[in-house]
Amino acid sequence: MTPPDRTYGQYCPIAAGLDLVGDRWTLLICRELAQGDRRYTDLKAALDGIAPNLLCDRLRTLQEVGLVTTAELPPPAARSIYRLTEDGRRIIPVLRAMARFGIKYLDGEPEEEMSAARTANALLLPWRRPIDVDLRVRLAVGDSSVDIALDGRDTRVEPTEGDADVVITTDSTSIVRARQGEPLDSVISGSRAAKKQFLEAFALTPS
Repeated sequence: MTPPDRTYGQYCPIAAGLDLVGDRWTLLICRELAQGDRRYTDLKAALDGIAPNLLCDRLRTLQEVGLVTTAELPPPAARSIYRLTEDGRRIIPVLRAMARFGIKYLDGEPEEEMSAARTANALLLPWRRPIDVDLRVRLAVGDSSVDIALDGRDTRVEPTEGDADVVITTDSTSIVRARQGEPLDSVISGSRAAKKQFLEAFALTPS
């Protein structure tokens, strides 16, 4: 249930959703948890500028409304982590819609290179087209890399393993510019058919 001091009090599904995730930083916390389990310190590091007490407050509220839960990992990790609940994962399409909406207003260049995982989640998956392809794409951004596994209409970001059908070596700025209407200026290797499938699946135009 939404706390009384956090509700718009309007009979509207948009307002009801904003009652839960409309506070400052809340959607960005969900953005981090949508990529996988996170420790408190992971969240604090990823959300530069958030005050510790505010992060605790936002996490507590998300737990109270059933969108986030905690778990204890067994040894040798032996740590507490936060994760989205099944209800919480329903926010992922909203985050992807926000990425598609916000890309037009993203100016300048990042102070630090986005990781491959963040690039995949923020700049590729939101544009995934509903086409049936089985493909393993290796995305290398700076010093990091991940695999994007396309299995029919399902898409997963995974650690790199084995061979990939397509390897794309790029930087996040190049993909941002591609999302803003420019051709994709990146090195893409693989068979002609696999590269075509990759570009089609993620709505990209090669240079």
